[in-house]
Amino acid sequence: MRRRTLVGVLLAAAAVPSVAACQSENGTGAAAGTGAGPSASPSATPPSFTVTPADAAVDVRPDAPVTVAVADGKLTDVTVTAPDGTPVPGALDAAGTTWSSQAPLTVATAYTVHAVAAGSSGASATHDSTLTTLTPGATAFPAVAPLSGREVGVGMPVIVTFDSPVAKDRRRVVEQNLHVTVTPAPVAGSWSWQSDSKVEYRPEQYWPAHSQVHVDIDLGAVEVAPGVWGKTRDIDFTIGSAMVSTVDIAAHTLTVTRDGQVVKTIPVTLGQSGSGGKFVTRSGTKVIMSLEASRQMNSETTGIGQNDPNYYNVNVKYALRVTNSGEFLHAAPWSASSQGRANVSHGCTGMSTEDAKWMYDNSKVGDVVVYTGSDRGIEPGNGFTVWNETYQQWQQGSALSA
Repeated sequence: MRRRTLVGVLLAAAAVPSVAACQSENGTGAAAGTGAGPSASPSATPPSFTVTPADAAVDVRPDAPVTVAVADGKLTDVTVTAPDGTPVPGALDAAGTTWSSQAPLTVATAYTVHAVAAGSSGASATHDSTLTTLTPGATAFPAVAPLSGREVGVGMPVIVTFDSPVAKDRRRVVEQNLHVTVTPAPVAGSWSWQSDSKVEYRPEQYWPAHSQVHVDIDLGAVEVAPGVWGKTRDIDFTIGSAMVSTVDIAAHTLTVTRDGQVVKTIPVTLGQSGSGGKFVTRSGTKVIMSLEASRQMNSETTGIGQNDPNYYNVNVKYALRVTNSGEFLHAAPWSASSQGRANVSHGCTGMSTEDAKWMYDNSKVGDVVVYTGSDRGIEPGNGFTVWNETYQQWQQGSALSA
């Protein structure tokens, strides 16, 4: 109480010179010759807002930032909210006068903007406005392989195929919004563009066996081509055991390993060397693309007609596709005498029905089959051929490598 009294006295004493200066010599309390009292204090100026986009804006690009700036004050609260109450992340600058959103908006969505500012002279103000993002006239849907929930082999690439071309100058921003996460331990990997509508991802080495992969396709606010916007998808799949087989074309053998251990060696027959080499089995690292319990194989689909001595039309059991051009591992009981001894097929890997069934029962899409021993190499894109480039070569196909 004594301290308050003392402060009051000091404040009163400080006011005395000001009063004395206004007094005339005769002590009337007014300045000589004026007859005027003290001037009035200026009124407090409230904060003023500048918000972009402006109130009631429509057809707002989802990749455009929302900014709230204030003059004559500092921002104390800013929220930009979707209809379901989800806030848009944002940050205030060091001066406390400008807030900027830090995440894209969602297309075809109405947002509310609410801001509060405290004025430098004690006044405060609030701002409320709305904005609505554009509704895309066209979208590019990303089809993804593998599908969510699948278990695949260690060689399976992530393949994203758009149903509308991606503009070359938009590939970089598209890649920046494609995220691959591996658990329990992260691995290095890269996207690589195979065409204007297809981009594929592979890790530096095979996927770690028994791991989980999450693919976040966050393209809802990305214009992939003029007037064409992307879509958002989440894919989760599992990497199973590491099934890696090696086919020695010259030795006519297929050796299967699981998680680094040899589990089976199978005698096989591969593509014959005649007919100008068009039936020679391709060397290279291939990946199982599909498994079929039975498949009708007709040579006419490869350009060999019924009048050709190499014509065939046969139903095969336990067919595992490894190229787009028609190479399979499958049962070939008609060539039993050549399996493990000679190459007599039209390019496929033939084996006994028993061994083919074992391969069918124990394999999965994404398992690796490495072929060695022929001078005919696998062509890029003839199947899941991502492992026939070094990782450095693969990275050159990324729009982020420049």
